[in-house]
Amino acid sequence: MAKEFEITREFEVRATPEQVWEAITTGTAGWLWPMEYEPREGGAAPFGGTVTAWNPPRRLTGRVENAEGVANQTFNQLDHVIEPREGGRTWVRYVHSGIFVDDWDNQYDGANKHTDFYLHTLRQYLEHFAGRAATYAAAEGPAASSAAGAFKVLSRGLGLPDDASEGAELRVGLPGLDPSDAVVDYRNEYFIGLRTSDALYRFFGRNAFGAPIGITVHQFSADADQKQIERAWQSWLTGLFA
Repeated sequence: MAKEFEITREFEVRATPEQVWEAITTGTAGWLWPMEYEPREGGAAPFGGTVTAWNPPRRLTGRVENAEGVANQTFNQLDHVIEPREGGRTWVRYVHSGIFVDDWDNQYDGANKHTDFYLHTLRQYLEHFAGRAATYAAAEGPAASSAAGAFKVLSRGLGLPDDASEGAELRVGLPGLDPSDAVVDYRNEYFIGLRTSDALYRFFGRNAFGAPIGITVHQFSADADQKQIERAWQSWLTGLFA
């Protein structure tokens, strides 16, 4: 049954309004995935949408009717309000609204939990990598990674201790790379975030929502090779869940 939803978050971040604006318009590869907005009201927005508010660096709204490639949603809107605060900080109000047409409770639960992780990653990008060009890479686990307990298998496969919490510093083995120093910047039963000196690694326990595990890499080194990164992580996931 079709039903509306709204997910609202407000937060402050150590960045200027201009840096936040850049991150949500042209810098999305650094924390979400690559997207493009036509820079005007009425312009094109991601997923076949329309820019309904374009007021840099204070307001961005994109609206989609019948989002391209999204079968379970008939309407989707992302609204961002950005205001300066003292001490070089910025306040952001983020509202994600729309209509889910199928499996509403599970879809809402997944979107709600993903929102916190995505916005946390946005803050990590702004506070550690703002303005730096990013290479975005992604990999998805095989069908076996949809099973219960799969995310714990991934965590242990990374060499991440079960008791490693946010703020923990450790060396982790990352596919295609020598062991690297990393900080656990996010961890719960659904998501893991690792930050190194030149990358953000995001791990998604989507098995909790009936889907395979996912991994995204936001690499800020100039010589990053997207295809190589994706092949390395895809091979690692396939082997882990063989």
